[in-house]
Amino acid sequence: MTATAKFGAADAKKAADAIRGRLPRATPVAAIVLGSGLGGLANDIEQPVRIAYGEIPGFPSATVPGHAGELLAGTLEGRPVLALAGRFHLYEGHDIRLAAFPARVVHALGARTLIVSNAAGGVNTGFEAGDLMLIRDHINLMFQNPLIGALEPGDERFPDMLDAYDPGLAELARKTAKAQGVTLREGVYAGLLGPTYETAAEVRMLGTLGADAVGMSTVPEVLVARALGMRVLGISCVTNLACGLTPAPITHAEVLESTSRAALKFQRLVAAIVSQL
Repeated sequence: MTATAKFGAADAKKAADAIRGRLPRATPVAAIVLGSGLGGLANDIEQPVRIAYGEIPGFPSATVPGHAGELLAGTLEGRPVLALAGRFHLYEGHDIRLAAFPARVVHALGARTLIVSNAAGGVNTGFEAGDLMLIRDHINLMFQNPLIGALEPGDERFPDMLDAYDPGLAELARKTAKAQGVTLREGVYAGLLGPTYETAAEVRMLGTLGADAVGMSTVPEVLVARALGMRVLGISCVTNLACGLTPAPITHAEVLESTSRAALKFQRLVAAIVSQL
């Protein structure tokens, strides 16, 4: 296997084939990526089949606190879903193609809608810790792209990113949040490498560039999902105001604690959205 082919379509098929027999036969209406501290939604999945990442070919074990490191299959609000409890991040030393690989695997398992979530720092000073933000667009400041290399079977060579985050799904999220009485902010997510949190100067730069929230994930998965023709919905949980917007230092423990406060409304929102797919 060449280096350019690693974590591509053939590997995704191999991973899907290895676990398909352990999963429910129903085609999933969506696959949901659960970001830091947002794994509680996994507890709402009924009759779940749980597969540890280490049992899936090509998947390493998850190492970041707040990421359980398992794939789940079951029903949410009566609808068949897949859930990825945890991610692979570039700051862990992983290749960007591996960071995006789970999107290929859930696509190989039949999912055509991808719901991505993350914990993010607020760049928009109108945001507060615990807010949910509908991702309208993103800025890739990882300066890498998982689509570089030989064209993978099934991929579009030059995927259009005008509607990287599906307008129809975004409108469904808005209507669902309104019906639930949940304030749903909207904005642009900036994806950076990490693992350091941003400096105050970097946060000012991000605001100038048009970012409303910043994090260290999500972008690789969305790029691959769009190349595969998947519809994408993105939701960020704003865990804190970014560096320079508050005098307090930022810690991962604070991120997880803040996310836990918003997790219940995130779970209700996503479950209601899934029920309408």
